[in-house]
Amino acid sequence: MGNPALPSLIIVIVLAVSFDIVNGFHDSANAIATSISTRVLSPRVAILMAAVCNFFGALISHNVAGTISQGLVHGNVEQYVIISALIGAIAWNLITWRLGLPSSSSHALIGALLGSVLMDTLSAGDVIWSGLLAKVVLPLVLSPVAGFIVAFLFMKLLLWLLASVSRLVVNRWFSKLQIISAAFMALSHGMNDAQKSMGIITLALISGGFLVPPQSGQAAVPVWVILLCAAAMAIGTSMGGSRIIKTVGMKMIKLTTVDGFAAEASAGAVITVMSALGNPLSTTHVITSAIMGVGSAKRFSSVRWSVVRSMVLAWVVTLPISALLGAAMVLLVKAVIRIS
Repeated sequence: MGNPALPSLIIVIVLAVSFDIVNGFHDSANAIATSISTRVLSPRVAILMAAVCNFFGALISHNVAGTISQGLVHGNVEQYVIISALIGAIAWNLITWRLGLPSSSSHALIGALLGSVLMDTLSAGDVIWSGLLAKVVLPLVLSPVAGFIVAFLFMKLLLWLLASVSRLVVNRWFSKLQIISAAFMALSHGMNDAQKSMGIITLALISGGFLVPPQSGQAAVPVWVILLCAAAMAIGTSMGGSRIIKTVGMKMIKLTTVDGFAAEASAGAVITVMSALGNPLSTTHVITSAIMGVGSAKRFSSVRWSVVRSMVLAWVVTLPISALLGAAMVLLVKAVIRIS
């Protein structure tokens, strides 16, 4: 007889792929908004480049996937709990996309997963609180700060180095360099964001008895899961997200090619380091903070802080609201299971 957990696993995989696709078009602005706003790349070319770089970025590192699958909750999570978490995260992503708010897909998934687990068991012992603090809460606070500081200092350095160079020469060179920085940003996005769904599917494989975690405590992500999630992220990115692209690339600050290069290069560097450490951070938080840092380096008043306030509000409420959505989905899914 077949494994009774197989139908639930299939639902998890379908929802995880759907989350990756939604995550892709929700977060496509992270990599390409600046290059579109500076007119270095057309939207079509920028989105295609981001999709390709996201795919290959997803193949580079799997440390974040290990954190999601075994670093936040214990491995005996029921499949319907994982299903509930994915539904809750997708719902929050769609809500914020509709509002044009660049919220964190990563924290939506993590919040929904925690809310689902806690509502299902009503036991705080099922959450690995030390892992949550070290891998989620601290990076949640520190990564935007790092993005801001690195971008601020990098922009100050560029302004000093280019002070005597004509604007025509600067634009000519940085219109080319910004293509490289945009590709780097997209690559780093794939290194971090595509890992979340890999981790969720791996967690479902462990919970359903389809995968035995090694003694190291970090389950190896199957190759087919890596390729599936990388492809889903690339497909989602190729669909674009014009609402959030406008918010990130146009509403916060008027960007030049130098600004875009500094923001993308700084954010990409921070995300790459955090990904290597296995921290499932918000690439949205990092790139928007980097843009704020670039604007502040030129002139504090150049940043439209009213737009920033609305985005920060979305950042703050993402974890608790997605946790509530995950908890609500558990109750709903349990009711459906009882009826059927």
